[in-house]
Amino acid sequence: MSEIRTKVQFVDIDDDMAGQRIDNFLRNQLKNIPKSVVYRIVRKGEVRVNKKRVKAEYKLQAGDLVRIPPVTLEEKEQEAPLNTNLNRVAELESQIIYEDDHMLILNKPSGLAVHGGSGLKFGAIEALRALRPQARFLELVHRIDRDTSGILLVAKKRSALRHLQAQFREKTVQKYYYALVMGKWKPSCKVVKAPLLKNEVNSIVRVNPNGKPSETRFKVLTAFEQATLIQASPITGRTHQIRVHTQYTGHPIAWDDRYGDRRFDAYTGKAGLDRLFLHAANIIFTHPGKEERMEIHAEMEPKLQKALDKLKTMS
Repeated sequence: MSEIRTKVQFVDIDDDMAGQRIDNFLRNQLKNIPKSVVYRIVRKGEVRVNKKRVKAEYKLQAGDLVRIPPVTLEEKEQEAPLNTNLNRVAELESQIIYEDDHMLILNKPSGLAVHGGSGLKFGAIEALRALRPQARFLELVHRIDRDTSGILLVAKKRSALRHLQAQFREKTVQKYYYALVMGKWKPSCKVVKAPLLKNEVNSIVRVNPNGKPSETRFKVLTAFEQATLIQASPITGRTHQIRVHTQYTGHPIAWDDRYGDRRFDAYTGKAGLDRLFLHAANIIFTHPGKEERMEIHAEMEPKLQKALDKLKTMS
């Protein structure tokens, strides 16, 4: 029976590592070890910080000395390894549209979750870690829906993660999406302010006066006979915000399995569309190292552009 054996490690926590929970730190250090085993060694007191036991929620501080115990894992305990030979995972390398020492930016394909969970073996972040096994740190800065394609920021340093997430919190990041919506969007409809409330049972989001304040700005890009290509810029970052705000105006997004209209899906299907037409196309933010404003553009996949071309002939 095969097994995984790790050696005891002593890690000095520097400023870049500080601020994260010990459990998240360990999961990054012990990449091939199941999460359940990581929590077990913490619970048993085998992980020591400054020679003392800590709980999973302990936040590391600069100057801490972490002892990571040796771990022996029998084959039956191992999680199924991520197959980096899978075409979809390998192709992610070509979807990286920017990378430096601080961060990388992925043009995420539609249908790929940003992380594993809810029955999924892996997502974009797990795949990126498999493609960058030498990377000490890779963490999502933000999230986009599984069926939404486009820009996804990933930090390569703890300091970069804090810097970028602070920009999202302070709303200094500008994001622009392309969405194909049903019907004729009125150019005069430039802003939608409608509070959103998420049902924690089924994750469906609805406009509700008891919800959180939410704002999306819109601009018409191309009008077709029965559809409109719009640019959507979320000012707030609520779950499914663009999808619900477009539905609220009476113009749901094409092929939205939660908030869409099947009649519209049938119409756009004639143009070759078979996925949610929502693409994170542009982002403007401050680089966490250079402190300079950056603008990144992610191209739409050919299928979306072909569908737009076909819609022009159907008009």
